Parts: sequence; C-alpha cells; structure tokens
Amino acid sequence: MKARYSLYRIVILSGVFLLPLRSIYATELPSGLTVQDIDATVERTRTTFKVPGIALAIVQNGKIVFSRGYGQRAEDPKSASVDGRTLFAIGSNSKEFTATALAQLVDAGKLKWDDRVIDHLPEFRVSDPWITRDFRVSDLLTHHSGMGLGAGDLMLFSHSTFTRKDVLAGLEHMPFTAPFRSEYAYNNLLYVVAGALVERVTSQSWEDAVQTRLIDAAGLSACQTTPPYRGETDIATGQGDHSPLPEKAARQLPAVAPAGGIWCSVDGMARWAQIYLNGGQTPEGKRIFSTESRDALWAPHALLPLPDMAALTGTHFRAYGYGWFMEDFFGHKRVWHTGTIGGMVSYVTFLPELKSAIVILTNHDDHNATYALATTLSARIASGQSADWISYWKHQEDAANTESDALAASSGPGSSARPFLTLTTQQQQDYLGDYKDAWRGLIFVTQHGNDLRLTFSKADGLSGTLRSLPHDLFVVRWDNREQDGEDDAYVQFERNVEGKVTGMTMKLLGSDFSFDAQDLHPHKINSPSRETTQ
Repeated sequence: MKARYSLYRIVILSGVFLLPLRSIYATELPSGLTVQDIDATVERTRTTFKVPGIALAIVQNGKIVFSRGYGQRAEDPKSASVDGRTLFAIGSNSKEFTATALAQLVDAGKLKWDDRVIDHLPEFRVSDPWITRDFRVSDLLTHHSGMGLGAGDLMLFSHSTFTRKDVLAGLEHMPFTAPFRSEYAYNNLLYVVAGALVERVTSQSWEDAVQTRLIDAAGLSACQTTPPYRGETDIATGQGDHSPLPEKAARQLPAVAPAGGIWCSVDGMARWAQIYLNGGQTPEGKRIFSTESRDALWAPHALLPLPDMAALTGTHFRAYGYGWFMEDFFGHKRVWHTGTIGGMVSYVTFLPELKSAIVILTNHDDHNATYALATTLSARIASGQSADWISYWKHQEDAANTESDALAASSGPGSSARPFLTLTTQQQQDYLGDYKDAWRGLIFVTQHGNDLRLTFSKADGLSGTLRSLPHDLFVVRWDNREQDGEDDAYVQFERNVEGKVTGMTMKLLGSDFSFDAQDLHPHKINSPSRETTQ
C-alpha cells in the first residue's frame, strides 16, 4: 500500500488538540459515519471515562480511510500527543498473531490443527494423562480445555518472572474445573504453550518468528513483539504505570508475550486489519497466510453465553474461533477481540460482509470506554444509527462500583462482619514460614516490625502487608496500590488437629480473573527455602 499523507490538517474540537492526521476521505468512510461524528464520539468517550489518549483507525473497502490520535500518551496532561505511530500495548489482541503464526505453519504443511500437541512438544503435560494424550493444537486456542477462568495467570502477570519453560513445567499442576472441551473459560496459559509450539516448529523464538514472518513480512508500521526501551520516544504509558523504560540490552522478554505481549501503533494494526479483510493478502498482493486459514481462524469453535446486551444488538450467538470472538450484530457477522494489559486496553473489530474494520487503542485501564466506542461506531456502520452506548457502558461501570462498595461496607475487611484484629507477637509466630504451591512456587510469610508480610517468589515486587481478621483469616494489601490495589485478596490459613498452621488458600477481593488466587493451595514446608523473591 502506498502511504497517503498528501493532506494534513490540524483540528480544534471542544478545546482538544487533535494531531496532524493521515489523509481522510469522507466519501470513503463506511456508510453511517462522518468525520465529525467520529471525533465527537471519541471526545465524549474520553471525557466520560477520563481516558488520557486514544488512537483510532477505520478500514473500508480495502483502504485505511481514517487514522487519528486523540489526547496524550500518558496520564500527565503535559505528555506528548498520541499519533498514528504511537506504540500501545495491545494485550490479548496478541493472541490473533500467535494463532495466525500457527496458521502459517498449517499453510506450509508443518502441522495440522488436529495434530496432538505432545507430538510436537513431548514435554507437554496437563493434570490428566488421557487429556494430555488427546490435546490437539486447536485446543490451545479455543478456551475449552476444562481449566478454570484465567487459570495460571499468576505465572504470567502480577510482576511474574516465570519463563515459558517454567510455565510448561507448571502446567500439569493446574486444576481442571470442568470436563475437557465442555465449557468455555478464557485462558492465557495455553496461548503461551501455543507460542512455545511456534518456537519448536520454526526453531525461532516466538518474538523472532512473529516479528519476521508476520509483522515485518506484512509491513506493519511501528509494531513489535518486544517491549519498548529507552530511546524509543513515541510510546504510550498505561494507567498507573510510572516505571521508566529499560535500556535495550536490559529488556526482559515476558513469558506472557504469545498471549499478550505485542506493542503496535494504530497504523500498524489498521494494516493488519486490511490484510485480514483481504483474506491474508497485503494491499500490494503479497500473500501472508491463506484465505482458508483466515476462514478457519474466523469460524466458530467454542460456543459462549450471550452477552447481557444481546437483545439490544440483535445478537443470537456468540462464539470463539482461533484467537477471535464472533457473533451476529444487527444482522451481520462481527469478528472482534479486546486486549487489556499494563493499564492499556485495545479493541479490534470487523464487519466482514460490509468490508469494514475498526481499531481502537487506549492508555486507560477500563474496558468500558473501548466497548462504548467500538459498539457505537460498529452499530452506525451496521445499521446506520446507534443507541447511546456511552451512557450504557458508563451505567454498567457505575453499577459495578456501587455494588462493590456496598459489598465492602457490609462484609468486606474492616466491616462489622469482619473487623480487623490486633495480634500479639506470639500469635503472629504461628503464621511465619515458607509455603509452597505446586504450580506457583514459594510464598513467604515474614515479620517486619509489627506487621506480617506476604511475598511471592518469581515475582518482581509482588509483596504486601497481612491484616488480621477473625478465624485465621487475613487480607493482603499489596504495596503497589496503583498497579495491584484491585488485586487485594483474602488469605485463609489452615490448621491441623494439633492446631499448627499447615497451609493457606486465597480468594481475590476484586474481579480481575487474571489474579487467579483461588487456584492456589500453598502448604507450609518444614525447612526454609533459599529461593529468592526475585
């Protein structure tokens, strides 16, 4: 595709500075949209949900017909403005890159979707030997393995320093909560395994394979499989993230990358959408993956419950394919995916029959804003009109906050139902020691002054203070309130018949399924561990 930068404008809307922008041809926008409507919708969304910055692009009939940045790259209002090449973390929209990398290998005849995983990764193990033997490549992608929602995410997020080899080793200890292939439960862990499969078949790291075979081959501008580093300047910063960029040589490649590690600009993601709408081929005619593979990725493979808003959008089914959600939406097929990581949220959505796609990248840790914007614009393309989805999603957000506040006041830590207690130093001694969980590893309970402290191993800074409640129950308040405060958790210690503490279980106070504390069951070990907390 030839870049179309022949026309630049600077627009002032409601006192908000809009970046110099790529050429916009209003006559080529999808039916139901105008530049003025798009700008007004984005700015109302930004104001309603307090989003620092948004990058948005629209593809129609094979062309990128709209690409614009709004607001700032960071929470600081004095930070630089967002533009079409600003790098955002796209989170789980990375999954479609991993699924597409596997599709390329299927195209090349190097594997099949129904191949057994152990035939390519002999070290692959889950907790049930029969399921291990029958686990197929396609099962890595469809979220119906039988593992619970977000199973194993504590090996991937929350400051984790696990490697992909560590993740594979811990997989066999993950509990199953449903029969194999029977229930949908979103899972990042198996996409990491899918990334390891890409590595094994290509003899490249996942980062190199996806960068060279997909991103570079497809010509996706400002898009990379590795985290940004000091010296790269056009970078968005997620909500609550104030850590400086590392030196290039000191970058750590996160284990989670195949499930959520790509950074990309809206221009790069818009070209990605072009290629998907074009059946795996670039606008210049270069084949990246086959149309047959695109259709397999976009085919329903696991059915999902209908969303609460189904009646409002004419939705009669929802399903997951290979790295993509799909549903009917005002009489048209819609294919989409979101991504949330590091205080940023992304949204990519297609109406293939109308040859349309929308890409939304934000640096705000709130899916309601992206849902509101994507639903509004998609509805206008699909039906020519839209309900007030911004108010709808704001109401959802406010209702959830009200419910959470009421629950905290009635039965949360410090309420009359669960008052805080002050333990003597002698009483605190019962809980001190090293605890070991089969899949997450060591967890330490130590004493610091008058406080008990809980610290995870293989985590760069996941530590907090334990506050005592009745009946051996505590709540852990994490030190990093901006990044981890929503993941505060109950810690219930267990005792044997002699009254000695033998282990603990945990339960998240909030609703972030990626802090899967409910799957932990650390047992107290007799001898202290020498493993560090880093």
